Amino acid sequence: MEAGIVGLPNVGKSTLFNALTKGNALAANYPFATIEPNVGVVPIPDKRLETITKYIPPQKVIPAALRLVDIAGIVKGASTGEGLGNKFLSHIREVDAIIQVVRCFTKAPGGEEILHVSGSVDPARDIDIINTELILADLETVDGGLGRAERAAKSGEKEAIARFELLKKLKPVLDAGKPARHAKIDDPDQMKVFKTLGLITTKRVLYLMNVDEDDLEGKSEACMKVREIAKADHAEVVPVCAKIESELGQMADSERQEMLEALGLKEPALESVAHAAYRLLGLQSYFTAGEKEVRAWTIPVGATAPQAAGVIHTDFEKGFIRAEIYTLADLEKYKTEKAIREAGKLRTEGKEYVMKDGDICHFLFNV
Repeated sequence: MEAGIVGLPNVGKSTLFNALTKGNALAANYPFATIEPNVGVVPIPDKRLETITKYIPPQKVIPAALRLVDIAGIVKGASTGEGLGNKFLSHIREVDAIIQVVRCFTKAPGGEEILHVSGSVDPARDIDIINTELILADLETVDGGLGRAERAAKSGEKEAIARFELLKKLKPVLDAGKPARHAKIDDPDQMKVFKTLGLITTKRVLYLMNVDEDDLEGKSEACMKVREIAKADHAEVVPVCAKIESELGQMADSERQEMLEALGLKEPALESVAHAAYRLLGLQSYFTAGEKEVRAWTIPVGATAPQAAGVIHTDFEKGFIRAEIYTLADLEKYKTEKAIREAGKLRTEGKEYVMKDGDICHFLFNV
């Protein structure tokens, strides 16, 4: 799973990236601090892994991973060459979801003022600037492809016709200032093409509100504006204080937990962001467990057992025979896989089985 972190300059984007990836570098207090995208691969915290390893001690534990890409700051006019121009576009096209950092804090740590690139703190305006630039970039792509698609459609080829009809459908949506994901696409051939266009605004958005230290739950007027926008767009929203997350990132596990409890926070930002990203993209985890390793695997909600096996290796999906599955509750009750099997709780599932979040599996296959 890969997410691109975007935002206007001086909203705390790179500071949050460093905090989430436990980096030590601080973002410079001026626009365009990040020229090339920084990339961090961070483990997604999952307490279920701790429980599994208590009963099945492995040589190593491998959690699911979130790949974060810190993309250069976007400014108004970026789609037409302002700031770094289109340099950011190729990076955004590659990610699964967009994390848009929105400034909701008023002052920086220590009380000093950080100038906003637009002169004032207004999250609704900032979101509109970013979304408009992404929509304009997609509009350029659609406009540029319409002529070619129309000529290709005259061949009568099924995919070429679907592409032309799709682009004609997308243009008025983008012209109206709406993201491409708002387009209603019912035709399966058009949907197939839609997934290959590489449009930025097809991607789901998670709004990361960078809040003041006295507003950790994100209930300020500025935050409520962001929540309204996110609700209308069926997006996820997470409040985060960059200063606090930077401090948490430098602490030992025990100290970190103490600080979280003192602040009344249930989990650090990385967990909140990972869980929100999972919900946003319709993802879930299943586990494999043995002496060599205990590992979490990421799959879409609704994936079948063969599809889940294919995440480990394509041969597992091709030669899938069956899956042996038990639950975390089974493991906690019976303590060992042997006892689970003897109690008749080790289920045998076939090709039609739809995976459930938290399933612990062994796959049998033949190639």
